[in-house]
Amino acid sequence: MAEWFADVKAEFILNFIKEDRWRQLLNGLGVTIQITLISIVLGLIIGVVIATIRSTYDLTKDEMRGCKKTVMKILNAFARVYLTVIRGTPVVIQLLIIFFVIFASSTNGVMSAVIAFGINSGAYVAEIIRGGIMSIDKGQMEAGRSLGFNYIETMRYIIIPQALKNVLPSLANEFIALLKETSVAGYVAVVDLTRAGNIIRGKTFSAFMPLFAVALIYLAMVMILTYFVGVLERRLRNSER
Repeated sequence: MAEWFADVKAEFILNFIKEDRWRQLLNGLGVTIQITLISIVLGLIIGVVIATIRSTYDLTKDEMRGCKKTVMKILNAFARVYLTVIRGTPVVIQLLIIFFVIFASSTNGVMSAVIAFGINSGAYVAEIIRGGIMSIDKGQMEAGRSLGFNYIETMRYIIIPQALKNVLPSLANEFIALLKETSVAGYVAVVDLTRAGNIIRGKTFSAFMPLFAVALIYLAMVMILTYFVGVLERRLRNSER
């Protein structure tokens, strides 16, 4: 047993203490958090816009006439193509296309990763929010109109806030999935948490310690995110009473 502990201690020192290799994991963690947070914001913006376009068309297409109907039909078609392409192709391929094709002249892998993950997440967020909007009783829209709100104001102040409250658990699951998806950012030379662990593994020729540490850090981040989402859910439920 003493020999086993000595081996574990030696492995720990080799992988984390020697040459301050723990700093690589810390720096990689910072990059992962940065990419995740900005991608969440970008995904939410895209998702709300796409969800609003699709739900507006679905709810009012029979009432719209003339130029307005034509514009909404074009926007809805664009939204459907976006959803089909993004949800139908792997996020790794999207990341590689954005880095090596669209931004081929740039070496900023973090920017490419943020755009790729934000666009990818936006497609899933859009469908989640659209489902939430479509689940709101039509009487809410009529109530907004009776208060003097136009369609956009009704969506902004009444429908979308309620929809977001209803789909919060689904959004949380999407953000957790996004956090774990950022582990492929190393494909475009981004030294994120996963890439940092792999670099340590390559230097020490020891896979267990660095990769297990990376897994534990991801697990801790997911548990923290889940905790805060739970707190937010409870506060939202209490605010309805």
